[in-house]
Amino acid sequence: MGWGHMQWGWSGGLMTIIWIFLVVSMVYWVFQRKQRNGGASGSESAIEILKKRYARGEISKEQFEQMKKDLL
Repeated sequence: MGWGHMQWGWSGGLMTIIWIFLVVSMVYWVFQRKQRNGGASGSESAIEILKKRYARGEISKEQFEQMKKDLL
């Protein structure tokens, strides 16, 4: 009677294994996603964004230099 979880038999053990698998899978997925995004925050630095905007031609060289100066 004191072993309430044992009354489920093999199906209870199977459910435990499934829950453990789901938790491990979720943790693995979260860490893989963070790794793909470049770290814990997953966000680019302002300088990286500025460089990309300049490379795409969205801003001029003068704008790039001024914004870079403002950021640093």
